[in-house]
Amino acid sequence: MKLTIESMMYGPDGLAHAEDGKAVFVAGGVAGDVVEAQIVEDGSSFSRATVSEVLEPSPNRVDSPCPFVGVCGGCPWGNLSREAQLAAKEENLRSSLKRIGKFDDDAVAQLVQPIRATRDDWGYRNKIELAPTIQNGRFRLGLHGRDPQQIIHVDACPLFEKKFPRAIKAVSGALGFLGNSHDLSLERVGIRASRRTRALEVALWTPTGGFPRGQVSRVLSDALPSTSMVRVMSKGEKKARRVSKVEVLSGEGSWTEDIADSQMRLSAPSFFQVNTKAAEILIDLVMDALNPQPEEVAVDLYCGAGTFTLPLARRCEYVAAVEAYGPAVRDLRRNLEINHLDNVDVIGGDAVREFPDEDADVLVVDPPRAGLAPEAIDLIASTSARDVAYVSCDPATLARDLKRFCDEGTFVPVSITPVDLFPQTFHCEAVTHLTRK
Repeated sequence: MKLTIESMMYGPDGLAHAEDGKAVFVAGGVAGDVVEAQIVEDGSSFSRATVSEVLEPSPNRVDSPCPFVGVCGGCPWGNLSREAQLAAKEENLRSSLKRIGKFDDDAVAQLVQPIRATRDDWGYRNKIELAPTIQNGRFRLGLHGRDPQQIIHVDACPLFEKKFPRAIKAVSGALGFLGNSHDLSLERVGIRASRRTRALEVALWTPTGGFPRGQVSRVLSDALPSTSMVRVMSKGEKKARRVSKVEVLSGEGSWTEDIADSQMRLSAPSFFQVNTKAAEILIDLVMDALNPQPEEVAVDLYCGAGTFTLPLARRCEYVAAVEAYGPAVRDLRRNLEINHLDNVDVIGGDAVREFPDEDADVLVVDPPRAGLAPEAIDLIASTSARDVAYVSCDPATLARDLKRFCDEGTFVPVSITPVDLFPQTFHCEAVTHLTRK
């Protein structure tokens, strides 16, 4: 059928409507395209289609430096202009606040601030992950496709840190050579790179057990000199695997990044934002919202390895930081030592079960995509905090949680600022400032 793509959804697809008014989610087009599309799934309330031909290209359609747009899962919006991407991300946030958060148009217009972004729309990722596959009887590494079961072999990725253009090809080639003569049992391979510190780490994720450490270290080092090479061993059921040990194969055994006047050292299992420069925008927004004072106490929930803990510790008298993930807790303690900060109580455990007893003045939460549990909102409301900064990576769960905050009645949102940490994708972060009612 012939379709006009009207807008971009929170997802890789565009939205169009068939002649009968049924919504059609279209893969392979951008907002403004007139396309010939083929229906691949026809449901009762909506259909899914893929573009077979672009009949009239959108004025927002651009040429991408990536030849795998629409095939690889890393840059689904790679053919959409940056300006249109930013506008779509703002609109997706507004839509979630209205549909899920039940905020009216006036409230949304007052709350949502202009989206913040860096100049780098390509070459911004400090991390990339490669997945193993067997193609034509040979072991290879590649990127997950739009279909997660599909692995696409690439020599380079335009999203990855441009200071290390050879990294992907070198790692893929070396491990491809080894994988055809040894059982490496690779689950995935992570590469982290910093343009600021020039640190480069290769992390090999495997089950526990035998592994040709010496040969892997030697061949990989010859292919790509790195500051760190590690093996991350995991065990358990596939859906609930956990890290049992990190083994240093060569170099420092961790990756270093400079961010917002701090130096952070991270082990391979620890989370860190993939866009360092844009993460500094998050830090600035959190600090602007909280305006922490030298005599105040701060609480940092879901604190990770210290992205917000470190700047809070530089400004406050005391910080209570809570994190459940063991490797991140260890990294946080090390990062406090590196930055000579001794006014932080690091609490390992679930944010609800280990909620700090301290009488907080300011509080920041940066939960996973699932957002906050209702109990967490009740506990935050029970504090004496004057201001809360909520960092979210999902507009739907953010909107749900803000409605819960408003229903509870202690804190109300005063501003929500989207931040484009992930150009060429539909993903977007947001920092919400809530203040005591």
